[in-house]
Amino acid sequence: MKTRLQLVNNVIGQLSGIKKMMECEEDCFKVLTQIKAARSALDSLTAKYLQDNFTDCVNKDTKNTEKICKKFFEEIIK
Repeated sequence: MKTRLQLVNNVIGQLSGIKKMMECEEDCFKVLTQIKAARSALDSLTAKYLQDNFTDCVNKDTKNTEKICKKFFEEIIK
């Protein structure tokens, strides 16, 4: 499985490619396909970040665990 930084670099590369495609006025369906791929890559990054950091984020303040969990999930849903 890729690291978080590898996933970030994938997203950056995809967005850079999308920008170039738009500048060259590439076929709109090709651009949309790449935008969907970038969104999927962001979803993968989000999942990896959650897997790696959820417990640490919640355990930072044991007095407010419920509040922190609620905030964490609100951020995911936005």
